[in-house]
Amino acid sequence: MDDLTLFGLIAVTAMLVFYALEDRSPWFVLAFAAACALASTYGFLQGAWPFGAVEAVWTLVALRRFKLRREVFDQLDRALGLVAVR
Repeated sequence: MDDLTLFGLIAVTAMLVFYALEDRSPWFVLAFAAACALASTYGFLQGAWPFGAVEAVWTLVALRRFKLRREVFDQLDRALGLVAVR
């Protein structure tokens, strides 16, 4: 297995793991976005530009989901009195 294939395997495995953990914390959504960016990089380096492009779009979708979930978690924390209101 060459280095590029190993990089792709790690990126896609990280995507799977972080996707499975997304409901636990918004930070896992951010980690999923980072893994998507790595998978996109792999796709472009490997020469499969459609894969790279789709993963780039997934990166943007995941970043938006992180932002929205982060806001929801912050509102929930404030409602429960777990953090001080700014």
